[in-house]
Amino acid sequence: MNRSRFPAFSSWRDRLEKYPAWVWGAVALWLAGICWLAFVWNVGSVGLVDETEPLFAEAARQMTVTGDWVTPYFNEETRFDKPPLVYWLMAIAYQTIGVNELAVRLPSVVSAIALTVFGFFTLWRFGFPTPAAAEAESSIPGSRWASALIGSGMMALHPQTMVWARTGVSDMLLSGCMGCALLAFFWGYAQPARARAKSLWYLAFWVLLALAVLAKGPVGIVLPGLIVMAFALLVGKFWTLFWEVMPLRGALLFVAIALPWYILVYQANGQTYIDSFFGYHNIERFTSVVNRHAGPWYFYVLIVLGGFIPHSIHLPLAIARLRWWRWREWQQQPRQAHLGLFALVWFTVIFGFFTVAVTKLPSYVLPLLPAAAILVALLWSDRLTRPAPVSAASAAPPHRQWGWHLSNWLNVVVLAALAAGLWFLPVILGNDVAMPNFPEALRQSGAPLQGAIAWGTGAIAATVLLLRRQGRWLWVVNLLAYSGFVIASLMPTLLVVDVERQLPLRQLSEVVVQQQQPNEVLMMAGFTKPSVVFYTQRPFEFRQSARGVVEKLNQLSSTANPPESALILGLDYNLADLNLNPAQVTPLDSAGRYDLVRVDLPLTAP
Repeated sequence: MNRSRFPAFSSWRDRLEKYPAWVWGAVALWLAGICWLAFVWNVGSVGLVDETEPLFAEAARQMTVTGDWVTPYFNEETRFDKPPLVYWLMAIAYQTIGVNELAVRLPSVVSAIALTVFGFFTLWRFGFPTPAAAEAESSIPGSRWASALIGSGMMALHPQTMVWARTGVSDMLLSGCMGCALLAFFWGYAQPARARAKSLWYLAFWVLLALAVLAKGPVGIVLPGLIVMAFALLVGKFWTLFWEVMPLRGALLFVAIALPWYILVYQANGQTYIDSFFGYHNIERFTSVVNRHAGPWYFYVLIVLGGFIPHSIHLPLAIARLRWWRWREWQQQPRQAHLGLFALVWFTVIFGFFTVAVTKLPSYVLPLLPAAAILVALLWSDRLTRPAPVSAASAAPPHRQWGWHLSNWLNVVVLAALAAGLWFLPVILGNDVAMPNFPEALRQSGAPLQGAIAWGTGAIAATVLLLRRQGRWLWVVNLLAYSGFVIASLMPTLLVVDVERQLPLRQLSEVVVQQQQPNEVLMMAGFTKPSVVFYTQRPFEFRQSARGVVEKLNQLSSTANPPESALILGLDYNLADLNLNPAQVTPLDSAGRYDLVRVDLPLTAP
């Protein structure tokens, strides 16, 4: 290969050759280990979780059945909630490894892995803890390695990303595309002297933006666009960057990738698509409350604190240490020193955008968490690689240390609180009518106790470190405690939840497939559980009220070709509320609190 024609490859090869093979082997093991633990382990062992995941899974399956890869369908109705990229990827996975839970979640898993690996190499290349370190890199050996190892661990090992990486919906795909797009932009921005490499990274930025728009719509370009513009203004390079990112070539590439599906789906569905996707699922979600998903102004403060725990405790200090308000000083720093500032803008824009939005959901701020991981990783890298003071006079003044000590001791409090919360979890859990035995089953599994031990051990270890004035190693305790929690508590809990909540529906779905007669209608009373549509591969009529079920049955009896019976699935008390003639009801099977019955038609008075 002619290295002069491929400067990006040449640069990477030169950098890789600086380190022996065993170093990169250790890096590969680190990335494989955290990604396997966070995203891969047991990902296909748990059934689809109602209510959202089966909607995506079945819409993708319908594409493989009908051959219509333009208009998504669920339960014989169009589904315009999201663009098609996640459906396409699931459908390809179905045709590759079969129709199963792993195939449903594979796009999310791959997105999370790609974002974590790209985050590692971005921090390895540009993770200077301070601007001074970027200007005199050799004076602080290992700082970027520390940033990369800590940051990648924090990108993977926290609740929010783990949950959505293991869920077959479009949120992790959006976060992966958007996050990788922003990282690609920074790679281009931070290499002004290497024109060829810079151009390639900016083109990658536009491609990933197009994929983000195909993953979840306009937000895929609106948010990255706002982030890049705000960052360009902050560093005083707005017009320079405007032309630098190749707006004409990039826009043409973006349109070529993102626009064709939108044209095709509009041609197939007309104004119905525009009203549903753009009107309801985009504009209305921002300007009004949709599906009762409201929240107070501080909603996302709580979500980030809980979703990024335990690392979120250090986020305020990580932001404050940047001294972003000294923006004129930042403008004098070299571009490669701006990763922390870029991550702060990334975090702030997304946080502010969705705080202003009226509809609020925890998953909306998922794309800001890689930025949070970068910010906290740079903090820890700074503390870890900072030279020890040679005397008391050379140490940092007390007013610069109180935030560090407060953050560390709050970390200990949080670890202890997590341990206490898990210890008492079976006692404080509320009663779920669909799985009344869950608290006792969870207690018998030992998962809460094991989780309490993991977090409690972490709290003790953290206390010992702080008493020995070794707080810079607290990140190790956090990652180990969280890993222990995942292994000993979270995974067993997910299996218990699956057995208690979803397994009965899968079992009765198998009975439905065996028992359904020709022309027999399938109904679910009282609940909407889309998983039964996926597992039976048959359409269902969902009715929330007893009156709605009876009205639908009477309506079916008055059609030109009325069915002789209907199969109805519901909780025991839902079926009792129907007040049907017992002579017309034949029990077929039950699982958990759910019953499956056959009802003869037409209905007669009890």
